[in-house]
Amino acid sequence: MTTAPAAATEEAFLTVAEIARRFRTSRMTVYRMVHGGEFVGAVRIGRGFRVPASSVEAYLAGNTIEAVDGR
Repeated sequence: MTTAPAAATEEAFLTVAEIARRFRTSRMTVYRMVHGGEFVGAVRIGRGFRVPASSVEAYLAGNTIEAVDGR
């Protein structure tokens, strides 16, 4: 019986501060997004939240706006 290495199966999680830096917004905005259900799989650990990196990527992919008429 073989098992996959732990690093290959572990999901990467981001903190609220890391997401805020990436989005160039405030931590409060990210907290509102977490509480509003924008990030699937967000978990509370102690007094903070961790958000799966895949959830952040999915949010970005679902909220990308395509340029119209070359603008």
